[in-house]
Amino acid sequence: MNQTIKRTDSTSPLSVGALLTVFLLLTIFIAANAADKAMEIQAYTFLALAGAFLIGICLWGADQNSKDAFDETEYDDKVVKVGVAMSTFWGLAGLLVGVIIALQLTWPNIFYFADFGFTNFGRLRPLHTSAVIFAFGGNVLLASSFYVVQRTCRTRLAGGMWPWFVVWGYQIFIALAGTGYLLGITQSKEYAEPEWYVDLWLTIVWVVYLLVFLGTIWKRKEKHIYVANWFFLAFIVTIAMLHIVNNLSIPVTLTGSKSVQLFAGVQDAMTQWWYGHNAVGFFLTAGFLAIMYYFIPKRADRPVYSYRLSIVHFWSLIFIYIWAGPHHLHYTALPQWAQTLGMTFSIMLWMPSWGGMINGLMTLSGAWDKLRTDPVLRMMIVSLAFYGMSTFEGPMMSVRAVNALSHYTEWGIGHVHSGSLGWVGYISFGALYCLVPWLYKRPALFSRSLVEWHFWISTIGIVFYICSMYFAGITEGLMWRAYNEFGFLEYSFVETVEAKHIAYMIRALGGLMYFAGAVMMAINLTMTALGKGEARDSEAAEKSKQAAGSLQPAE
Repeated sequence: MNQTIKRTDSTSPLSVGALLTVFLLLTIFIAANAADKAMEIQAYTFLALAGAFLIGICLWGADQNSKDAFDETEYDDKVVKVGVAMSTFWGLAGLLVGVIIALQLTWPNIFYFADFGFTNFGRLRPLHTSAVIFAFGGNVLLASSFYVVQRTCRTRLAGGMWPWFVVWGYQIFIALAGTGYLLGITQSKEYAEPEWYVDLWLTIVWVVYLLVFLGTIWKRKEKHIYVANWFFLAFIVTIAMLHIVNNLSIPVTLTGSKSVQLFAGVQDAMTQWWYGHNAVGFFLTAGFLAIMYYFIPKRADRPVYSYRLSIVHFWSLIFIYIWAGPHHLHYTALPQWAQTLGMTFSIMLWMPSWGGMINGLMTLSGAWDKLRTDPVLRMMIVSLAFYGMSTFEGPMMSVRAVNALSHYTEWGIGHVHSGSLGWVGYISFGALYCLVPWLYKRPALFSRSLVEWHFWISTIGIVFYICSMYFAGITEGLMWRAYNEFGFLEYSFVETVEAKHIAYMIRALGGLMYFAGAVMMAINLTMTALGKGEARDSEAAEKSKQAAGSLQPAE
């Protein structure tokens, strides 16, 4: 055996195993003394998943060949493969739940099951949002960030076994949060519903994620730090800050699932929407802009249109976005100066957002013909179009006069899904379509026609979804504001709901079409990973060889 191969610290499995053992012992105590049944179920869920990871580490350590697993001359792509697989699985699960709750809103007499409380809309809705944002989107970010930082730094992931702790620990967080929603465990904060013990676990996982990412950059062999890594790092650091502050709470008991929030009243509302808006700003924007800045130039085989613009884009976005949260609280008890501050910074956000969009679009200069021949690149470019539309609409909706009509209506739902389905969904799908052939060293995807079908059926689904919600929202807002000659409301609340029924039907159809496209993608990626299909693209084949395996010049 070649003794000159440099390896990472082989003690990392022992340290990961020791940490898991401590948590398993604590969880056994909690399971035996749980203050409520829901907490007991959560404890056993953690025991099963963390125990499985610990057994996996032990089996890995018993393998005589495991000492070669930390070879510094090879990229750590196995952990990225797991992230890609979990992204696909959770994406399907989250979209399916979304279709179910859309059907519940459309035909509640058919899709409401009184005997099964865990299927109620109030429990499935946070399950849907968390699954698509944190389970699907989060795993895409984990997988892509671990892939990109290795290629752009020309070095293996730092930490040995710790990247595996990040990925598997994140799946444990998802499982605890999801089962908690179904059990009725929630702290009733939008996008931050998981209770105190789940928040603590995610904090530990996230800190390790930050250390792995920083450690990889620290030992880089490439002098320059590519701009995608700037966006990834901003996303990781800011989400840590937001998560910790917004979830500050005091457990009622250390063996129970309930806690009391540290903030209350208008302070709690301000903290919540400082978190909520910046979860969009840094989780769903900065992180996925990092994906855009790597995968679009890579797929188009063109350099970023303006690297200087990407730096300006980064710093302006980082400075401005964090201030915009109060626009969610117009016409509330929040002081008006704070509302105005949020509105002002929201309007300012339009400029850097469109700067990033233009930079991504113009990267195709000289390669526009690839939009006709490459459906994956087309999907990523369309994602930028949705990003541009959403980042124009958001500042417009933050204006107090516009917000008076749009707030609390379906218009907000349409706006959110324009960004999530069009921007986040499409750039994620594009990244997954790129990653699987590269990771598994396949010359091309299993079926290009399936990608075409996925693109068109999903795009039509998005149009159905957002247009129906815009119509419903504006109609709803106008009906709420209508008065008769006596000064009373013209329409009852029930009448406003009835007016939206057809729009709800179209919304459900659009969501179903988007889900069908995701199923096509899952089939395509699975068959590609299994080596099905034929080599149809020699250029893609060469890129797949370069993208995987031993260290290459910075990509």
